[in-house]
Formats: sequence, C-alpha cells, structure tokens
Amino acid sequence: MSRPACLSRPSRPQALLALLLAASAGLSALPAAAAPAEAGDWIVRARAARLDPRNHDSTGLDLSINARWLPELDITRFLTPNWAVELVLTTPQKQHLRSAGSDIGSLRHLPPVLSLQYHLSGLAGWRPYVGAGLNFTRFSSVELPAGVKIDRSSVGPALGAGVDLPLGGGWLLNLDVKKVWLDTEVSAGGARLGTLNVDPMLWSVGFGRRF
Repeated sequence: MSRPACLSRPSRPQALLALLLAASAGLSALPAAAAPAEAGDWIVRARAARLDPRNHDSTGLDLSINARWLPELDITRFLTPNWAVELVLTTPQKQHLRSAGSDIGSLRHLPPVLSLQYHLSGLAGWRPYVGAGLNFTRFSSVELPAGVKIDRSSVGPALGAGVDLPLGGGWLLNLDVKKVWLDTEVSAGGARLGTLNVDPMLWSVGFGRRF
C-alpha cells in the first residue's frame, strides 16, 4: 500500500501542525485558571469522539464512509513533567460504505492511535498539548458486493492537539482534535480499482482523572 499522502504532499501535515501549535500558543495567552496543575504520572480519560471522514478516492466509484460518534478510552503516561505517551482505544466501529451516496455495504474498523505528546506547563491550570504518532486500523466484518475487496489494515501518521482543564481532586475536562491518515486499496474481480482515502478528523470531548 502506498503511504501516505503526507509524504508526497508535505504541506498538509506541516500546515496542520502549524495550526495546532498556534492554537496551543493562543491557549497559553488566556487568563490562568485558579486551580493548580494536578500531580500524577497517569491520566485515564473517557471521551465521545466525532469521526469526520474526508473521503477522497481514486476508484472512479465515488466511495465514502459515513460520519459518526464513537466512544473512546485513552491512557496517558507521563515520561517527564512535559513529555507523555498517549494510547487511544475504542471497540470495533461499524461504518456504511457508499458509492455516489448510496449504501453498497458495511465494515467494522478498530483504529488505535499511539502518540508522543508535549504538554505545556506553568499555566496555572491550563494544560494544552500537541502530539504526533501512528494509527493502525484493522478492518473486519466487511460486507461488500460480490467480488469487491479491500485491504484489511492501514498504517499512517496522526497529529493532534488538545487541552486538559483541571476540575479539582484529580478530575479534568478534556478537549482534543486529531488528524489521522487512513486509507485502503479497493479491488474487484482481482483487479485493483484504486485507493479510498478516509483521512478523518477526530473531534473529542470527555472527562478524565490524573493519578
């Protein structure tokens, strides 16, 4: 599988990273919250995430998958006061595959994301962060028209940014956004048709606890 669009068009992830850094800089300029930063090496969060696919394909079939909300669990481990590793998990999610807007089948995907993050400190409560990592997606329960097949896995980069807002007692409110590069090869009757680039944005909100 060719990989990824960001390697042949570096301006896309570079522009996104610049936007994420600018957003974090803007957060640091906001008035400081009254609560101090929470201590602890681990954060566990439960979030609701909106999967917003970009849906570009080269098959000529105008393929797309639907947007949807999905549950998400993430575990963050701090390596230093500023550097952390985040693993985002969910259960296999069902999506409808469409051609020119009409349903032609469905599939399930499991899309964990592992990221290295930098968390800004010294903001008296605001804890914005940026991160970069990898997404590994596994497709299962694929139901497509006879003879149509897709590759069952995809590996690609992921960029993200967010902010933790301490609520006291180790609890926090989290806002997060990620850009994930995800695609799959499509074939019919043994002949390659092209690539479906899903490349979704993930918009998340939830609560967590640091300990």
